[in-house]
Amino acid sequence: MKIILLAGGASPEREISLRSGKAVYKALLELNHEVYLVDPALGSKQPQSSEEFFNPELNRKLVNTKNYLDAFQLNVFKNADLVFIILHGKWGEDGTVQSILDLMNLKYTGSGVLGSSIGIDKHLSKVIVKHFGVNTPEWKILNKNEKFIPEKIIEEIGLPCIFKPNDQGSTIGFSLVEKVEDLTKAYEEALKYSEQVLVEKYIKGRELTVSILGDEALPIVEVKPKHKLYDYECKYTKGMTEYICPAELEENIAKEIQRQALVTFNACGCKVFGRVDFILDEKNVPYFLEINTLPGMTDLSLVPMAAKVVGLTFNDLINKIIELSLQ
Repeated sequence: MKIILLAGGASPEREISLRSGKAVYKALLELNHEVYLVDPALGSKQPQSSEEFFNPELNRKLVNTKNYLDAFQLNVFKNADLVFIILHGKWGEDGTVQSILDLMNLKYTGSGVLGSSIGIDKHLSKVIVKHFGVNTPEWKILNKNEKFIPEKIIEEIGLPCIFKPNDQGSTIGFSLVEKVEDLTKAYEEALKYSEQVLVEKYIKGRELTVSILGDEALPIVEVKPKHKLYDYECKYTKGMTEYICPAELEENIAKEIQRQALVTFNACGCKVFGRVDFILDEKNVPYFLEINTLPGMTDLSLVPMAAKVVGLTFNDLINKIIELSLQ
């Protein structure tokens, strides 16, 4: 097939998207597809080689959200059979690109506009899963234009707590706050990346993630970071995290977490593939944290890891994602 691979983008997760894209590009070529690389943040000025395309140091000055519409007017879109989206974060994982592709009547991988927009909105996804009976840590949403009052956070959420931008991934702008005097700093850090900040009660426990492929929950991965939390450095630096798959859990607990992951995924309108993150507290009670509708596909990524346990190679996984997206 003629497949357009969308990677890069203008979000703070641009570099991770390019790393994911490089792995997917290799797989698509090995699966004998005709692949065209498009970075929407570069508009009509696309790199002339794959080496230049996947080099995050090049073209930095050209990156801009204003270039997106120019990119989608490139001739390559006229005869494409499928668009493989491997953009992470805002302006790629939030329904923006999906809306444009819907208007162009093009098929694409992953969730549609609804699932993408809900998935990236941490507050909205928590509201929905709570309605469907899935536990999630207590939280509060803060808007940029409202006055920040630390005392309210203490009163409503308590310490320790987590601050994160409401519509970003990869733990960008993320802080664990244990002292009152650090609340304002954490709020300001999260505001650098979003106009809304999610404050969430910190739950001590085991970090677990469930990959979804079609209507199946893959084996659970337990994440054991060297830091107190699975932060950006632990996610993308080799040796900073230990991964256990399948996670060492009692069968009934594992099945319940997988069930909750599927409920969450479907309730939020997500499709094809994704990842649902949980924390399992010291009483073996799972709490939903967030959904990732376009999870990473790097050599350290969790979806390929879980797929491997059920006998799917990386290329098999990419092929399955294509099949599901064309249905």
